[in-house]
Amino acid sequence: MSSEADLVWKALADPTRRAILDLLAKAPLTTGDLCEHFGLARHGGIGRTGVMKHVDVLHRAGLVLFRREGRQRWNYVNAVPIQRVCDRWVSGHVRDLARSANHLKDLAEGKRRPLGSG
Repeated sequence: MSSEADLVWKALADPTRRAILDLLAKAPLTTGDLCEHFGLARHGGIGRTGVMKHVDVLHRAGLVLFRREGRQRWNYVNAVPIQRVCDRWVSGHVRDLARSANHLKDLAEGKRRPLGSG
């Protein structure tokens, strides 16, 4: 697996990072907006430092792009790395599973004979 794909899988492995991506998929947000959404650490949420660490992991994986506007940093989701991982890993497996399921369906309906049965 390429290091790019490793970074994407690692970024997607965390539920907080997936929640950040879900929010950014709806609309770009400032880092402050993200921090407000996830709450303060003393109220059971994660603090600004925690949010920034998660956003940094997403940025290194190419899943979040940002643009500075004065003191604000606007964060945007970038779905391209997810699409690459999907094309490389998920689509191939889904295609094979669908082919196997269709073969099993045909066997169950008597439209095919089992492999190796002459």
